[in-house]
Formats: sequence, C-alpha cells, structure tokens
Amino acid sequence: MASTLDSTPRRRSVLWTAEHRLTTIALLLVVTLVAFENMGVATAMPTLVADLHGLSLYSWPFTIFLISSVVATVLSGRIGDRRGPAPALLAGPVLFAVGLVFAGTASGMPTFLFGRALQGFGSGLLLVSVSLLIALTFTDQERPVIYAANAAAWVLPAVIGPSLAGVVTASIGWRWVFLGLVPLVVIGAAMLVVVIRRLPAHMPFAGGHRAGVVKAIVAALGVAALTWAAQHQSLLALVYGAAGLVALGWALRTLLPTGTLSSRPGLPTVIASRALIAGAYAGMEAYLPLTMSAVHGYSPALAGLPLTITALGWSAASAAQGRFLNWSREASLRTGFWLVAAGLVCFGLVSQPWFPAWTAFVACAVGGAGMGIAMPAISVLLLRYSPEGERGFNTSAMQLADWVGSALLIGLGGVLLGLVGSVLDPSPAMALLTVALVALALLGVRLTGRWPSKV
Repeated sequence: MASTLDSTPRRRSVLWTAEHRLTTIALLLVVTLVAFENMGVATAMPTLVADLHGLSLYSWPFTIFLISSVVATVLSGRIGDRRGPAPALLAGPVLFAVGLVFAGTASGMPTFLFGRALQGFGSGLLLVSVSLLIALTFTDQERPVIYAANAAAWVLPAVIGPSLAGVVTASIGWRWVFLGLVPLVVIGAAMLVVVIRRLPAHMPFAGGHRAGVVKAIVAALGVAALTWAAQHQSLLALVYGAAGLVALGWALRTLLPTGTLSSRPGLPTVIASRALIAGAYAGMEAYLPLTMSAVHGYSPALAGLPLTITALGWSAASAAQGRFLNWSREASLRTGFWLVAAGLVCFGLVSQPWFPAWTAFVACAVGGAGMGIAMPAISVLLLRYSPEGERGFNTSAMQLADWVGSALLIGLGGVLLGLVGSVLDPSPAMALLTVALVALALLGVRLTGRWPSKV
C-alpha cells in the first residue's frame, strides 16, 4: 500500500469542496436517518406490538421490511441502469417518510406492517441509488473518503439509537420513534432534489443485465422462509426451509452476476466477498449478546455493549482507509478478511465459560476494524469492475449478497442452538458456529488473493 502524505490537504477537503458539499450533507443526513430507524425500531418493538395486539406477529415487522427492501433493491438497480439514480433518489425518501407516518399512526398491526413495508421499499431504493450517485459525483480515488463518511454516519445511531428509542418510547410513546424522523427525512429529500438537478443527463446503455422483480420477490420469500424455519424448528419448518433454499438458489442465478457462486476472479469475487464477510460478521453480532448474558451473566443492558465497540472500530478503520487514497483496495479487502477472522476466533473463545468475558471487546474491536477496512474496499472495487451501464444491477446484487449471507449464517446459528445447545446454554452451538464463520473468513482471504491482471 502506498502512502500519500503529500496529498493530505486535498484529501481532507474532498467532501467539503463547493462541488461536493451539498451532496455530502444530503447523503449523510439520509443515511443517518435510515440508520437511526434501523437501530431504534428493535428497542420499541416489544412495546408497540403489545399496544397493537400483535405479539403473535412479532417477527413480521422485520421480515416484511427485508422482503420489500430486497425487491426495491433489484428494482432500483434496473431503474438506475436505464434512467440513472434520479428516480430512485426522489422516490426512496418519500416512500420511507410515508412509511414512517403509517407506522407512527397505526391503530393495528396491518397498518403498521404496511408502513414497515413502505420503509423497507424506500430504504432499498436508496441503497442502490446512493451508490450510483457516488459513482457519478466522486472519482475512483475519492470514493474511499465518502464511504468512510458513510460508515461514520452509522456510528452515532449505533451508539445512541437504541437508548434514544428507549427513552422516547418510555417518555412520549413509541409512535414518535417513527414520527420524529419525518421532518428530517423531508429536509434530506429536499436537498437531494437540488443535488439531482446538478447531475448530467443520463445516457442509457444498450444490453446489460435485466434482473427480474419477480425473482427478487422469490429470493426475498426464500430468505424469509429460511429465517422462519431456523427460528421454528420442526418437520414442517424443515420442508418449507428446504423449499425456500431451492427458491433462493433459483432466483440468485439471475440476480447475481455470472460466476459469483464460483467466485470467479474480478467482479464475481467482489460480490462473493460481500456475502462472505457480511454473513460471517452478522453471525457473530447476532449471538454475541446472548453469549454475554447466558454464558457470562451480563445484564441485558450490558450484554450488547461490545457491539458499540464494533461500531467505533468500524468507523475508525473506515476513516483510516479513507486517508490513504492510493492504497490497494484489493489488499485492503484481504486485510479486512484477516482481521475479521481474528475477531471471530476471539468470539469463539469468549463463547466458552472458561474464557474471560472481556475478550468480547477485543473480538468486536478487531472484527469491527476489519469490516471498516473491507466494506469500503468492496464498494470501490464494485464500481471499478462494473461497466457503467451495469452499475445498478451490480450494486443491487452486492446488497442482495449481503442480505442472503447474513440471513443464512444467522439462521445456521439458530439451527445449531436447537440441535446442540439452547438459549440457556449456547456454548456448544457457538463453538460449532465459530468454526463455520472462521472458515468463511479464511475462504475470503484465499479468494481475494486472486484478481485479474487488468481492470
């Protein structure tokens, strides 16, 4: 990796030049608000489902958000390749805000679920269109800086989002967890309107991928079926879990670039890397609070504290990689996999009662740093390896790979808990899960050592 100390003044001003300032502010505001909603809604969920008499549907606000996000992501990719990022950038915040209103004013679970579906759809539209906007606005060398800023925009919500949502729920009611964000989303949308007016006219490209929305729905339902089956283990769950896996595999053949499942060097390796590293780390994050409480006796309030260290380590490492614009992003990605593998090993150790609990903070600091280095590298490499007319499709494929990888590995943890452990004694299950997670991280190390000689 090459140091670029002589370019420090220019590097620090990339986001705040007259050309980029409004784009930076609008993007970071919208990303921060989506992050606050994602981080805070879980805190308010027990209270709101009880209030709306929907305890039997507890998981569905999360599931329907996922399904609508997957569909919107694929749709946004198609629209982006055909018409540029403007339509999705305009529609995404509007749908997200309307979803917040429906959720915040719901008198029953059907209305609330409809609001969550709109929030997921708006969020999915934004995920792809923001990436396309970055591709149009920032050069290849500048992109690590804006991706570092995006990572930082998730830190404050990760640190204070759950606590703030808890305070709001207890003091003025859960509805304001949703309604309180609406005015800020409107401001962000107004800024994006100005940004969009500055963009050059989009030139549609002939050919390219045409991922089907129907297959996106099938993929989302497949993920939902697998997740549900992992949480409700029975013979029937095994049947529809297997059906979900088959449906997911069928849909992914169209929704992912050719060669992704075999990790062919180049773009397929980039997208496969996102699935591997996101899935491996999500598998740890999902079960670390359980480990801290069931194995080491931490209170519910403290059991999730190591995850705050993840957010801080992620942001710090992402900021560090953004300061060196000439670093090899291929090498950065491989380094990220090594660090995540080390963090996962620490998680495996701390999941056992004979190992000190403070190791969880080491796991999250090291693993979070790995994610902070790897994720911006993946985003930069995706745009670098993507033909301009296929950036929308490839961005949606990358996000889909993230969701599928995370859902499968979290589901694997649930299956292992049912087979060889329990929520009261998770150590045997977490030991086996760690073996699988570390193996995936090391597979990522191996795959990211192979790249085409030319881009």
